Amino acid sequence: MVGEVRHALSDDTLSEDTICQWIDHGSASEYSDLFWTLDPIDGTKGFLRGQQYAIALALVKDGVPVCAILACPNLPNSDGSVGAIFTANGNLGQCLQTGSSAALPISVSKEASLAKSRFCESVESAHSDHSQSQAIAQKLGIGGQSVRMDSQAKYAAVARGDAEFYLRLPTRKGYVERIWDHAAGYAILKAAGGTITDVDGRALDFRCGMGLENNRGVVATHGLAHAALIDAIAETS
Repeated sequence: MVGEVRHALSDDTLSEDTICQWIDHGSASEYSDLFWTLDPIDGTKGFLRGQQYAIALALVKDGVPVCAILACPNLPNSDGSVGAIFTANGNLGQCLQTGSSAALPISVSKEASLAKSRFCESVESAHSDHSQSQAIAQKLGIGGQSVRMDSQAKYAAVARGDAEFYLRLPTRKGYVERIWDHAAGYAILKAAGGTITDVDGRALDFRCGMGLENNRGVVATHGLAHAALIDAIAETS
């Protein structure tokens, strides 16, 4: 990392301490009306396993993530390549896949059949209640093969139509999600036409500092059955 910064600034004299001080300068924990949030390795266990992880950067304005870059180096693409970079700028969502020369528009799946719909959820059972996910799938008749992966790559999967639902169901009372784990994915999926709330159907509130203090869990979907999914979560809780 130090070498990359030196190269980018064309200054080989920069010390490691100086560069780390620059990085730590962005360690504010209080809310402001305009700020960036960065997760340099989102999905640490996925990274260590050589599976899915992401580099996630988002701009939050007036409590809403509006711009983002989400890089997923290990995400497989439909053309057989591996790795994709997703961007969002307002209402525009795009994806640049490894080896491609142009960013392509992305949009959520238009699959209306619950029998063919697919869940995307965390690999780690500590991050989402897998047993409740199974109960919800049975209740709604969701029959598609679930996809489990680490990191905000799950948001990207729903944004480009690889899955219809991303569930992050609370596993313990009082757990608070961190904004850097969701801001970039939120912006990407919203730009692609998706819907994101917490498990109670409330909009995600990024105005509470480092945590989503006013929310429980996360539900991200293609939008077509979002309300039905929220109802099923309440009935299986």
